[in-house]
Amino acid sequence: MADKSDVRYKAGEAAGHAQVKKDETMDSARDAAQQAGGYVQHAGEQVKNMAQGAADAMKNAVGMGGNTTTTTKR
Repeated sequence: MADKSDVRYKAGEAAGHAQVKKDETMDSARDAAQQAGGYVQHAGEQVKNMAQGAADAMKNAVGMGGNTTTTTKR
């Protein structure tokens, strides 16, 4: 049978391994969250740009856009 000091050593060793594994998992989760945040921000910017483009196209279609040019026939 193992003596108390051996059991304590093994318990401490197991606790140390668990702490390392927890830290690695937390780092991995943090990295994944940051990466996902970047994707969401990029997607949001794309949606914003598409909406602005649609609004500009609509304004131009109904003649309210500032970029309309008129041509006159001679």
